[in-house]
Amino acid sequence: MNGITKYVGMDVSKDTIAVAVADGDSRDGARYLGAIPNRPESVRKLVRRLGAPEQLQVCYEAGPTGYELWRLLASMDIECMVVAPSLIPKQPGNRVKTDRRDAQRLAELHRTGDLKPAWVPSEEDEALRDLVRAREDSKHDLLRAKHRLGKFFLRRGIRQPVGVRAWSTKYRVWVKSLTFDFSAVQTTFDEYRLTIEEIEARVERLEGEIHIQAEISRYAPIIKALQSFRGIKEIAATTMVAEVGSFLRFDKASQLMAYSGTVPSEHSSGSAVRRGGITKTGNSHLRRIAIESAWSYRHRPSVSATIKKRQEGVPPTVCAIAWKAQIRLHQKYRHLTLERGKSGQVAITAVARELLGFVWDAACEIERQRLGVSEVA
Repeated sequence: MNGITKYVGMDVSKDTIAVAVADGDSRDGARYLGAIPNRPESVRKLVRRLGAPEQLQVCYEAGPTGYELWRLLASMDIECMVVAPSLIPKQPGNRVKTDRRDAQRLAELHRTGDLKPAWVPSEEDEALRDLVRAREDSKHDLLRAKHRLGKFFLRRGIRQPVGVRAWSTKYRVWVKSLTFDFSAVQTTFDEYRLTIEEIEARVERLEGEIHIQAEISRYAPIIKALQSFRGIKEIAATTMVAEVGSFLRFDKASQLMAYSGTVPSEHSSGSAVRRGGITKTGNSHLRRIAIESAWSYRHRPSVSATIKKRQEGVPPTVCAIAWKAQIRLHQKYRHLTLERGKSGQVAITAVARELLGFVWDAACEIERQRLGVSEVA
């Protein structure tokens, strides 16, 4: 089998790695070798025990432990597959799950070629991804902090001035002017307010770094190109690029849509065709930002002064794709809501799915120009 004699399945956790081996020239079940500490020196010792690097093919599930194990094995010239967990074949009726069984199952499926690899980002890609996700986490923290302060006001019967929008400049001035008779209440209020200010400062710092990376990273041309789309500004464009990496790794737009989990689920049998809600089995961060951007397409197509400024220096072909997206997606939104009576959220999800198709087309155009090729081989 091309010199490969051992298929190694690893079930990786924070402290240990369960290891099983399936021989390539046999159809027997995988042998369980035991658990080793999740440490580089232990992995190196295991590899020396298993044999020559060219005779090994290793796999493990993508998860919270990241890609450091993959990088360690790659530095040792060992071929390793990081497996997409949601695409691992399941055995109906198997109700027993242990690290040992998971490792053996991975080794056996790897031998039969039934595993689907997940994309492994480079260290630079992962750093950009961590940055945009840190900003997303901080925005969630900020929303929760504001809700806590709002609930504090509700408990104490405090209402904002009439005509003042929440968290506008006037609202913030009003909040800072509040005082309370009891020291305990004043301290509670001050801490709630200061927490919001601290998180806002953190978000501002993260967005400042995202702006820098959007201009100096190797994906800068793609980030700039995606901003030619309505509803996609710098943060959204950087998030899309950070979550996808190279758009050329998808052969067609529908694959990117599936990766985002925005495609409809389906349960069909015989002549009966049943489609349900979106699968949500994909990159939730990409799905969130696509849906957030899609809300802009409720409005009639137009190229505002802001969009024109963002399109400066962007190839005309990409600008044409962005304009085509505006026309197509606005028509789709109106068709779904006015003619078919779909709710706004359902329509926007469908618009977001197609928006990713236009984004894929534009990003691939920029990547091909950067690589100097006319089409993907």
